[in-house]
Amino acid sequence: MLLRHLGFSIVASLFAVSSINAQKLPVVQQPVFKKDTFNITKYGAVADGVTLNTKSINNAIAACSQKGGGVVLVPGGLWLTGPIEMKSNVNLHIKRDALLQFTNDFDQYKIVEGNWEGQPNARNQSPISGKNLQNIAITGGGIIDGWGDAWRMVKKDKLTETQWKSLVASGGLLSEDKKTWYPSEKAFKGSKTKDAGVLKDGKTIKDFEDIKDFLRPNLLVLENCKKVLLEGVTFQNSPAWCLHPLMCEDLTVRNVYAKNPWYAQNGDGIDVESCNRVLIENSTFDVGDDGLCIKSGRDEAGRKRGMPTQNVIIRNCVVYHAHGGFVIGSEMSGGVKNLYISDCSFIGTDIGLRFKTTRGRGGVVENIYVSNINMKDIVGEAILFDMYYAAKDPVPLAGETREAPKVELLPVTDATPQFKNFYIKNVVCNGAAKAIFVRGLPEMHIKDIDLQNITIVAKQGIDIQEATNISMKNIRLVVPSKDALVNIQNGKNITLNGLKMDVAPGLLFNIAGESSTGIKLNNSSIPSDTRKAAFIFGASEKSLTIE
Repeated sequence: MLLRHLGFSIVASLFAVSSINAQKLPVVQQPVFKKDTFNITKYGAVADGVTLNTKSINNAIAACSQKGGGVVLVPGGLWLTGPIEMKSNVNLHIKRDALLQFTNDFDQYKIVEGNWEGQPNARNQSPISGKNLQNIAITGGGIIDGWGDAWRMVKKDKLTETQWKSLVASGGLLSEDKKTWYPSEKAFKGSKTKDAGVLKDGKTIKDFEDIKDFLRPNLLVLENCKKVLLEGVTFQNSPAWCLHPLMCEDLTVRNVYAKNPWYAQNGDGIDVESCNRVLIENSTFDVGDDGLCIKSGRDEAGRKRGMPTQNVIIRNCVVYHAHGGFVIGSEMSGGVKNLYISDCSFIGTDIGLRFKTTRGRGGVVENIYVSNINMKDIVGEAILFDMYYAAKDPVPLAGETREAPKVELLPVTDATPQFKNFYIKNVVCNGAAKAIFVRGLPEMHIKDIDLQNITIVAKQGIDIQEATNISMKNIRLVVPSKDALVNIQNGKNITLNGLKMDVAPGLLFNIAGESSTGIKLNNSSIPSDTRKAAFIFGASEKSLTIE
């Protein structure tokens, strides 16, 4: 209602007036399959919810692939199964009235060499996996359920009192402070183990049996696969991330629903890691961690891999609960470039557009184009760039206190991350704690950010720290606070052209730091009762020009 009253309208076409045109968008190749159908019931599968159909389903997939490919059909019914391994030229088709339920018997999942948060890691085998494949798909209208509740630890603060008591009564054990529930002794031990699961110092997968339950699998992992289609299926209740395509090419995700409980730790929707040519469209995410997330490996391991995620189109998607609606990072050490996201809605996410990294990552994130984004009821920041990611929930829980990171100038190395060349336009956000937050490093500013045609209703305005060449045009802020509307610390070449304020702030600019310079305000009407600027911590009045 408020935004309708403001009368703000946005251009509905994708990058209609930007420097990018449709001819430059990547072309994602689609898989093609034979029509031959292999019904899992022909291989002994029974839909009684009790029979373990692991062998039957895998036999059907293997037979299909060996005979040149086609469709492996999962008909209506409740199908209990252990891990499924995809094969080339196979379309695993889940009928609308089918529920593919993965077992909660951990013994069915062997420990394998995998990847977790961008590093080589021992993990339990994923419910669905595939490696070095081509021409594969998972389609249909049915449900794939990972029985993630059996695997996940849960924080007390994220449940109601009744839910917490019920969970504790179900078994498992509690942490020393009684604030976290673990499903088993092995899961609890893993939480106390440094670098749990990391394959280093000569360790092998056999060395992790004592913490096996802690090494939660992602629901779907496809590694180094080409021509992949995920379409129409609901992926839900994952032990960790829902969808994890790793080092894949020509990936299409269409009309997918990724669903996890809101309290699901590491319960991401989709994490596209080190992939090339990706299309994600018309999909919905309602999860416990980041919704649409882009990654490319972590720290030295990611830089050594050296495979950026690139040439990605994301359009017409909706994200409900998530730590971030559209996210890059924090594992982006192999780089991210040439991403195009448009026509998406984020409703109730902790952060809207979330770009995060930290020292040690290295990697360059560049050429990111965002257009036509709708947001509502964002808990934290509507738009966030942060180079001090600390591996914590983006919004503190009740009673939780956090100290601001120590700001110090360090040498630039290959482990220093970079954010540059972001183009964000046509964004509407009705409700956020803060409108825009940009925080770079003293030794590596966030650079070359272009924000245009943005309306945000928020409790606080704009906060920019350690950033260079930030251009903001036609920004409309509805911020009731009488605090400074725009805070800038050690910012260089910051331009606001056509800033609109629906509520007069007590102070327009609060500028800090002796290196702040080249700050400009153009074509903006300043309310008569608003103080224009304050200069602190060595900032000079010459740093600001108002025209």
